[in-house]
Amino acid sequence: MSLDIRYLERAEFSSYEDFCNNFKLKVPDNFNFAYDIIDEYAVSEPDRPALVWCDDHGGEKYFTFGDLKYWSDKTANYLKAKGVCKGDKLMFILRRRYEFYFFAFAAMKIGAIFIPSTNQLMKKDIAYRNNAAGVKAIVAFNDGEIVEHVESAAMESPTVKTYIMVGGKNGNWLDYDNEIKDTPETWTRPEGVYDTCNRDMMIIYFTSGTTSMPKMAVHDFTYPMGHIVTARYWQRVQDRGLHLTVADSGWAKFAWGKLFGQWICGAVQFLYDMDRFDPCKLLERIEKYQIRTFCAPPTIYRFMLQNDISKYNLSSLVHCSTAGEPLNPEIFNRFKKITGLEILNGFGQTETTVIVANYEWLKVDPGAMGMPNPAYDIDVVDENNNPCPAGEEGELVIRGVDSAKPAGLFCGYYRDPEATAKVWYDDTYHTGDVVYRDEHGFLWFVGRNDDVIKASGYRISPFEVESALIEHPAVVECAVTGAPDAVRGTVVKATVILAKGYEPTDQLKKEIQNYVKNNTAPYKYPRIIEFVDELPKTISGKIKRAQLRHDDHRKFEST
Repeated sequence: MSLDIRYLERAEFSSYEDFCNNFKLKVPDNFNFAYDIIDEYAVSEPDRPALVWCDDHGGEKYFTFGDLKYWSDKTANYLKAKGVCKGDKLMFILRRRYEFYFFAFAAMKIGAIFIPSTNQLMKKDIAYRNNAAGVKAIVAFNDGEIVEHVESAAMESPTVKTYIMVGGKNGNWLDYDNEIKDTPETWTRPEGVYDTCNRDMMIIYFTSGTTSMPKMAVHDFTYPMGHIVTARYWQRVQDRGLHLTVADSGWAKFAWGKLFGQWICGAVQFLYDMDRFDPCKLLERIEKYQIRTFCAPPTIYRFMLQNDISKYNLSSLVHCSTAGEPLNPEIFNRFKKITGLEILNGFGQTETTVIVANYEWLKVDPGAMGMPNPAYDIDVVDENNNPCPAGEEGELVIRGVDSAKPAGLFCGYYRDPEATAKVWYDDTYHTGDVVYRDEHGFLWFVGRNDDVIKASGYRISPFEVESALIEHPAVVECAVTGAPDAVRGTVVKATVILAKGYEPTDQLKKEIQNYVKNNTAPYKYPRIIEFVDELPKTISGKIKRAQLRHDDHRKFEST
């Protein structure tokens, strides 16, 4: 039996209204995911399937909860022997390796704070993170480039004392694979001040850094509890069913879809350690392993649809969801036509769990973010913090964050009270995202505060223009921004990556412009279209619209 019902006043609801009125989490004192979920399953059902892992080289492994307890206990002993103590910061650069879980659960058991990081980090990224967080140890997979970047940052990282290698011996790094063999397998939960409590720091995620240097979002030990809604009511994972979320272990999306809520709700995690994204290989694995529930960013669905997905047997899928960027209706409609499945949108941040989503009781409106997660007190407010009426754009906020901080909401930005104060004040957390509520109560994404375009007296949502653009067969990816103009002040600009088979011509620009005019309000059409081979993105894959705006202003000022 799945463990989520232990932590819910009620698990089943008859409607969204029932969900809103009666949903309540039961958060115990001193909750620790490693002990209370992983070890609890291991004690009651040691042979219960927990994890299926594969890679692009024929590697394949299956783990039970008993296995996860065994390896995380050994790894906790291993880290303790290396001097890791409660409160120490550990950076993990472990791709989609199953060892990530061994180290993450071990850190939780010790009370150490882990910092998931992507293997795309360069020397300056690593040095910045080491010093910003005060990292004591780095655990990395034996990948030549990341090893090189970590080592080159070492001289600039005085707090880092220990370097641990997974996946083979490499230079002066500690050899985890070899040393773990002789490490004791019995671990006893610490007592008193050495044990964890709910408000202790558990995990630090560096934000995407789209407009400034990445900030450190801190989550405490109640964070996993907030992901019960993520997994059970939005992703709709099934007890003992295989769930696949496409995400690297370095990002919060991994915690959303491959770590906490799914196991609380009894699902089996599917971990595909791909060398690089190949939509055909991903589809092959969905078919081969009979994935039941699936979650990926809209871009993944878009690239899947660039191939003939009808030749793959996807009948095992019962539910699909998406997050990470707005979902275009065109992707929703094409995927549903081929598979019969709707893609349910969800929305949240590194600082939160899912806060708005499409739930099972709602008739999905393609493109809508969904409706509020009742675990949060969600509102849409104007610049004076007053609620906005339906149809009026405002900022999405979470109220009551001081008086009753919800499980799943971050605790603030580590070592940056100034940044925290900018978003957390008057008992309210300000997301910085502009949305509006329609007459049915659905929320619609407009853009980040800095992304909304003000042109010719209009406020224009980049997402609405991008949604129209992406429906044109020539457009595979795009970013819409405001560009300076000598006559109008600001005009709408689209930076476009073309699909295979299309050439960047003036005729195609006019065709795309006319297409947008005919598919959304004419004043929103892009007066400027620039064709590019790639868009500037953060390491997490988010488009840097601020950089596009900056580049356009620089070009404008030089003319």
